[in-house]
Amino acid sequence: MKILLIDHHALFRKGLHHLLRQWSDGISKILEAENFQDGLNIAGQHPSLDLVLLELRSPGSDGVICVKRFHQRFPHVPVVVVSGEENCSVMSKAISYGASGFVCKSSSGPVLLNALRLALSGGIYMPTQLLYQYGRMEAGKHGHYSSPDEYSLTKRQMNILNYLVEGLSNKEIARTTNLAEGTVKIHVAAVYQALSVNSRMEAVRVAKLLGLVGAPEVTTLPVSCGVSETGCRAE
Repeated sequence: MKILLIDHHALFRKGLHHLLRQWSDGISKILEAENFQDGLNIAGQHPSLDLVLLELRSPGSDGVICVKRFHQRFPHVPVVVVSGEENCSVMSKAISYGASGFVCKSSSGPVLLNALRLALSGGIYMPTQLLYQYGRMEAGKHGHYSSPDEYSLTKRQMNILNYLVEGLSNKEIARTTNLAEGTVKIHVAAVYQALSVNSRMEAVRVAKLLGLVGAPEVTTLPVSCGVSETGCRAE
């Protein structure tokens, strides 16, 4: 497995390098770039690259738009943003531009490693604060609000769940609901996390077992999934 680190802080890259080596014996090479352009060049020289960890503030990155630029050049390579940026709007844009996860530098090592596992398995890691904000925004629109510890599905998320049951893809849900596809991914991730599942098939199965299909659109689910370090898929 080959991993590329794009970050302008040499000390942080060294720390990541050490963490990754401890995490997996299957890593054959860890490549490093201190600016975005060098990162693009290195990625072009290594077509078998498996994963990229990207800092949005690296020289030449132009902020969150660099995620879109990298994804357009190398759509087959999962990109996990590892950044000091903690603005939810930036996180949301990164996911909508193709990032397979967003991890704040204030997060713990286990959170980062879990995000990398999800990205490598085709999932998307959603930071807790982003899930919380979306849940709060949607719940507020319909007069319902709950803390993330209550694991509630908002009206929007229940709608998304019903579309999953119908077999619609993210693109089809976006078209039907007039939402951006990146926004749909975030809601799908929130549904997965609330139901403690990792795929569409699991979400549909659990929803049927819990009687959520056809139930009231705002439902509180007392499940045991922890949101702080679990992450979720939204493929």
